[in-house]
Amino acid sequence: MTIPGFQKFMLPVLQVIADGREYPRKEIRQTLISKMELEESEIKKLIPSGRTTIFANRSGWAITYLKKAGLLESSRRGYIKITDRGKEFLTKGMQDISIRDLKQYPEFVEFISPKKDGEEERESTLFEEQTPQELIENGYRKIREDLSLELLQAVKETSSSFFERLVVDLIIQMGYGGSHEAAGEAIGKSGDEGIDGIIKEDRLGLDVIYLQAKKWEGSVGRPEIQKFVGALQGKRAKKGIFITTGEFSKDAREYVDQIEPKIVLIDGKQLAELMIDYDLGVFRRMNYEIKEIDSDYFTED
Repeated sequence: MTIPGFQKFMLPVLQVIADGREYPRKEIRQTLISKMELEESEIKKLIPSGRTTIFANRSGWAITYLKKAGLLESSRRGYIKITDRGKEFLTKGMQDISIRDLKQYPEFVEFISPKKDGEEERESTLFEEQTPQELIENGYRKIREDLSLELLQAVKETSSSFFERLVVDLIIQMGYGGSHEAAGEAIGKSGDEGIDGIIKEDRLGLDVIYLQAKKWEGSVGRPEIQKFVGALQGKRAKKGIFITTGEFSKDAREYVDQIEPKIVLIDGKQLAELMIDYDLGVFRRMNYEIKEIDSDYFTED
């Protein structure tokens, strides 16, 4: 049997894990191969870039779309389980699942066509209404958004000590700090409440930046920032970075705009974006180049 489009994978995926247990992705894929009666020669076929198989690519996107619609969830890293919404969906006895079926869920609509500031919410345009370059750019955005969410979840599942090292790794990756060894030794050894690490702002060590790394669910408020500021003042420090896996309250952000020392707040969403931008915890799967004709080359004297 030829490998079908990714939408054809969605119903089988739900059916495979309909019992409510959590399943590793590898087991789901193996069961799909059997359930869909796919031949060995088919499941080994690669996408044009040659970096992964068509089967892995399409089954993976089917799982992503079902998660975005709230029919599946990641119970822990690498494991998937059906949600109550997914179980209810299966009771409808549908013979197939398409993107149109998933549009009944607001979370999915937001995923495929996010609302921009000042823009009225609308359904995604048909492929025929977009240029090839627009399709590529929109596809890239969706891939990056999904990676960002998965990356943040992975960070949240790490230990506190690992998270503190991750923060220092990121700051160094961004170009700060002398040697990695010197920065690493500073983690958790400053002896000051509210400070998790010290890193040089430049390689000569003319100034230092104090770090606070806090794994947090929900909103970090002004009191936590004030504690950090107090620790900085005790060191006569001028600069600090407060990084969290959660969010910062409006009060906390307004507070840092009004004070000295200078405090930079990085929430979970921005942390994941910076990790992607600076290749921390991710790897490059493929690159595409968009080329245009060079009209000057064809200009004759």
